[in-house]
Amino acid sequence: MTSSVLERADRAPLTTDELAARIARDIPAGSYVNLGIGQPTRIAEHLSPDAGIVLHTENGMLGMGPAATGDDIDADLTNAGKVPVTELPGAAYFHHADSFAMMRGGHLDVCVLGAFQVSVQG
Repeated sequence: MTSSVLERADRAPLTTDELAARIARDIPAGSYVNLGIGQPTRIAEHLSPDAGIVLHTENGMLGMGPAATGDDIDADLTNAGKVPVTELPGAAYFHHADSFAMMRGGHLDVCVLGAFQVSVQG
């Protein structure tokens, strides 16, 4: 029996932070990227600001910035998981139905889904 490429018997499974960093490394510079609810939102913490990656949230924001803290928190600016975020210059807002149409219509380069967003049939 051969072992899977993903199997890592020599170490513990990846932590959620290691997984987010690993996925972030796979996103090409200049991509438009949707980060789904849950674990995918952590990927934003591992993207280089110099990569020119534009983040999209399922709840209707294109141009999401880093997580908001302190005085930067605005209850109206959240990612798909309802975590406060900032907006980058040129950010745009739209209805969540349009947001999903952007994803399903192939208008984004990468879409990272959370575990509960994936169909049992793939």
